Amino acid sequence: MTPTDTESLTGKLLIAMPGMNDPRFARSVVLVCAHGEQGAMGLVLNRPLPEIRFADLLGQLGIDTQGEVPALPVHFGGPVEPGRGFVLHRLRQDDATAGDEVEGGRMRIGEGGLAMTTTRDILEDIARGRGPDRAVLSLGYAGWDAGQLESELMANGWLTAEPGDEIVFGTDNSHKWQAALKSLGIDPTMLSAAAGHA
Repeated sequence: MTPTDTESLTGKLLIAMPGMNDPRFARSVVLVCAHGEQGAMGLVLNRPLPEIRFADLLGQLGIDTQGEVPALPVHFGGPVEPGRGFVLHRLRQDDATAGDEVEGGRMRIGEGGLAMTTTRDILEDIARGRGPDRAVLSLGYAGWDAGQLESELMANGWLTAEPGDEIVFGTDNSHKWQAALKSLGIDPTMLSAAAGHA
């Protein structure tokens, strides 16, 4: 699927094709958080950063955990602003009918009930067991200038798909790429064989 000039990919998945020549995005699955005339931004969903623990991150931010810290993995969200944190989560039911800007620091992502929050408050809530049931914490994001993502799609760099909860929030990062392809009815082994190697 290739978007038209007016079609937004906000809330969709980007699935890297086997020939993706940027190693930062090889076999990656990206949730597009915003897409418009100015460009696009998204979060890589399947690149955990095992060397960074949530508890260490909280300590660096001076957040008092008041007890045991959840084992929330920290992900590589993309190469842009790698020191900035983003939390991807579901909107609460009382926020589901609000506009795109639910409140400061939180942005609705498409119509699927997903949101991205950049405030310290959500990290405090997660640390104290009051946060969203499922969340993805990312450092950095993927960004595209105006027309860049469309060009990459035209060059067969990405496939697009609808996001499912297991692909977005599941913990099996090593199989998210294959699962995303299978959600389109594509056998990853056939795609790899047909596409060759870059």
